[in-house]
Amino acid sequence: MFGVKLQGKQRHPGPEDERYSFGRTLAFGAQHILTSYGGVIAPPLVVGSAAGLSAADVALLVTAGLFVSGAATLLQTLGLGRVGSRLPIVQGISFATVSTMVTIANSEGLRAVYGAIIVAGLIGLVLSSFFAKLVRLFPAVVTGSIITVIGLSLMPVAFNWALGSNPAAPGYGSMGNVGLAGLTLLVILVISRVFQGAISRLSILIGLALGTGVAALVGKADFSAVGESKVFALPSILPFGSPTFEIGAIVSMTIVMVVIMTETVADIITIGEVIGADIDTRRVADGLRADMAASAAAPLVGSFPCSAFAQNIGLVALTGIKSRFVVAAGGGMLLLLGLLPVMGAVVAGIPYPVLGGAGVVLFGTVAASGIRTLARVEFHDNLNMVIVAVALAAGLIPIAAPKFWDAFPDWLGTIMHSGISATAIVAIVLNLLFNEIKIGNRTGASVFAAAADERDGLGERIDDDIRD
Repeated sequence: MFGVKLQGKQRHPGPEDERYSFGRTLAFGAQHILTSYGGVIAPPLVVGSAAGLSAADVALLVTAGLFVSGAATLLQTLGLGRVGSRLPIVQGISFATVSTMVTIANSEGLRAVYGAIIVAGLIGLVLSSFFAKLVRLFPAVVTGSIITVIGLSLMPVAFNWALGSNPAAPGYGSMGNVGLAGLTLLVILVISRVFQGAISRLSILIGLALGTGVAALVGKADFSAVGESKVFALPSILPFGSPTFEIGAIVSMTIVMVVIMTETVADIITIGEVIGADIDTRRVADGLRADMAASAAAPLVGSFPCSAFAQNIGLVALTGIKSRFVVAAGGGMLLLLGLLPVMGAVVAGIPYPVLGGAGVVLFGTVAASGIRTLARVEFHDNLNMVIVAVALAAGLIPIAAPKFWDAFPDWLGTIMHSGISATAIVAIVLNLLFNEIKIGNRTGASVFAAAADERDGLGERIDDDIRD
């Protein structure tokens, strides 16, 4: 599956082991951090907002996220025994978990989020050795549906930010707030269209900076917490209290961890193809261990699960800089930023309408990535269209009908209130029933595929009539 070699073997030095001078290593590493920084800070902002945390607590989430992302990147790139793929992969706080964490935080509180992450991360760690062989159960029809719903589930968050985040606050939904969101979105779009290379990749950060600057000029930005923050501080242990363990939350988070593991497998194999490195199942398992170990440990300092950042793979391909030590240098920078609470306070001071404008692009990009994955799916003479249709419908229930699961048992409601979990369960089960179990399968079984064929035939006849 995915072209992974099944045999394990002693690894010889490869292109990823190339070394550069200290100055070039830092410069190239900084590029990776600038590319991934927006993605690292966004999940803490989303979850912190949903949990109703103060600006100071949101700042703590941001710095903890930076610290954990840096530590996870170092573990992934440099390795520690059988933990870490030793490939140029940036690890950051995963978007895939955000919707599920928001659901758990709203119903059970932040401590239940941390408890679910710890257990799910440990389960993933145990499964790492076997998962590379089981990944065939998560083809593009499953992962594409899940990733699409991840993006769609987050869009209401972006729109609520654009309105002002807090419905009880003065000015919520005002044209001033919506205007700030629109301005931020416009800056991001213009930079993405007009500029190329590194500047284009920094469009999110530039949009946030300019949007915040305008907000400050009109009195809609509050950075009072910056002056009260320490310049340097070690991460706090269990800053929000001891984790609690709720079975529904754990099941829901474990499902999302499986999604993260699937994405990480794809990213490891992709980066191997980009740099020309040998990838076997042993190396994939080592990379998954780094993913899951960092995720399981993240709640100890108040942070969330980590995963490989695909955008940095594009940067490797663009620049041709294949060295894992370059990415490790970037990881070190992220870790140092996580030791600077003042940086977290600056990020936490960004007005929510500005974040909303950037969120439209960030979250929409996630959904677009899922659609791109679904574009690789074969829909002819099979039931894949049915799988996607029902899985997406299940995933959109929490958005379209938030009270749909209220009458169901609490544990089931917690799982299905997460569109990601619902989509994953439906897509995996239907894929097993329709594609993995071959008994009873026959050509042309799907009425949807047949309908599509009839429409295609009608289109061809119309084209023939026009030509005639």
